[in-house]
Order: sequence, then structure tokens, then C-alpha cells
Amino acid sequence: MPNLVLERKTKMSAFRRMAIGTWKTAYDPSVYGAMTLRVDEALRYIEEFRAKTGRRLTLSHLVAKVVGVVLKEHPDANAVLRFNRIYLRKEIRVFFQVVLKDPETGEIDLSGVTVDEPQDKSLLEIIDAFEGDVGKVRKGEAESEASRSLFKKIPSLLLNLFLNTLGFLLVGLNLDLRFAGIPKDPFGSVMVTNIGSLGLQEAYVPLVPYSRVPLLIALGTVTDVPVVEDGKVVPGKTMELCATFDHRVLDGAHAAAMARIVRAWIEDPYGHFESPDEAAASLEASAPDEGTTGTAEEARTAG
Repeated sequence: MPNLVLERKTKMSAFRRMAIGTWKTAYDPSVYGAMTLRVDEALRYIEEFRAKTGRRLTLSHLVAKVVGVVLKEHPDANAVLRFNRIYLRKEIRVFFQVVLKDPETGEIDLSGVTVDEPQDKSLLEIIDAFEGDVGKVRKGEAESEASRSLFKKIPSLLLNLFLNTLGFLLVGLNLDLRFAGIPKDPFGSVMVTNIGSLGLQEAYVPLVPYSRVPLLIALGTVTDVPVVEDGKVVPGKTMELCATFDHRVLDGAHAAAMARIVRAWIEDPYGHFESPDEAAASLEASAPDEGTTGTAEEARTAG
């Protein structure tokens, strides 16, 4: 069984072929872009969702769903580059970085969880996927922890060679290395990190060459700002969404089309996500004797 389920893209524009020929690796074709999102309605939606379901919905969960929708509607963005050829992925997987503390050194470290096909999941299902996997990561029980332990044993002089070889085996040769303790498709279609949880408003995440992921997204902290509505200055809340993409695979046209979807969903959550009432009813239907899995007060406290 291969590591990734792929289909070679046979039709490429002249620019795409030029881009592939211009940049040999992911070290140099980075393109950066940012958009400012109004999140007043998203925060109101999150508060109502928590109150009615008792579940700790966050902006990260909303973004996971939206990124899945983006890749489904723009499959050219769900791709990898192998031997100067673009291959379209048949599966959508969104990788979220998780901040944790190394139990041995006490240093702040990064790991991650992957949500499969988030565009087809409800927000409740996405929350469950996050909570289950994040818990395993922080307890050292996740599948990826075996490869992290292996990585700690690699001599410093061999780190670059090891990582480049790993990327070549996983994506270049498309090998399933789970027998060696390497998770299947460990970095997914797109990598997302919530820098806002660290108090940062804006940052651009570098491409990770060995991952072969062409799109990285960073979510900034929510900020109170003056905004103009109907010709009047009023208080508002915004969030910066910063993106880094591989220009060999994606370009400004892709970015603009994807940005329109992100803005529509995040700035009008009630018009795109399931209603909080529907989510609450779903919980009641799945556990009629237990009601919801938490109280409104518990949801607010968890946030």
C-alpha cells in the first residue's frame, strides 16, 4: 500500500512548468500573503455553540473545516510535487501543530494532529478528533511519538540527510513506512498553526522541505480594532490569517480564490456552518439518556 493516494496531473500551464524548472527545492519558492478577517460573528457563533452544546469549539476548529472546503473546491491546491511533476492528492488531511513541553528537556516543543476529510465532518466530529488526538500527543501515546523518539537519536551531523531522505521516501517514492514507526502521511495536505495561542498577531511560517506540503497557514490572535460600518467607526474584532505557499505548485490566482471561501465562511458562520441548535440536537439524538456532554458554564470556563 502506498503512503499517499495520488493521481498524476497531466495538464499544466506554461507558467507552472516554468515555476517547477525555476525552483529546484522548497527552500526558495516561498510566497507570502495575509488577510484580515472580521471575527465578531465567528466569536458570537462560538459562544452560542458552546452554550448550547457544552463543547469547546474554537477558531481552529472552524478553520479546519474551512480549509477542507477550500481544498475540495480547489483540488489543484491539494497536491504534491514529485520529480518535477504535480500529483493531486485524492484525500484531504489538515495537519495542526500542537505546542507541548518536552518531558526530558523541559523545552517548548511542537508536534501535531491531523484531521481527515474535515469538509465532510460536523464541527462536533472535528472537536472530537482534535481532543482525542491532542490528548494522545500530550501523553506521548500518538502514533507520531515513535518517530519523534527516533529523531532524537539521530546524530546532529546526519539530521539534514535523515530528513531529506525521509521526505524522498515518503513522497518521492511514495512508500508507506509505518513498519518503521513513521506515521502514514504525517503532514497532510496543508499545515496550520495557531500562533495566536502564543500571543502573536502575525507571523509567516516557513515551508518545510522534507514535508513536501505546499501550503502553510498561521492564525493570529484576535485583536480589538476600530472598523468602519455604514460610514461610522465602531469597535470590532479581527484576526490575521497568514499564508506561505510553494510557488511551484500554487500562485496568486489560487490564493485569491481560496481567500474568498475563507472570508465567506469565517465572516458569515451562521450562513455556512451548521447552526448551534442543530449541533445540540445532534448531541441529544446521539445520547438521549445523557443529554449534552457538558454545561454552558463548563464550556465558558474551558475557553
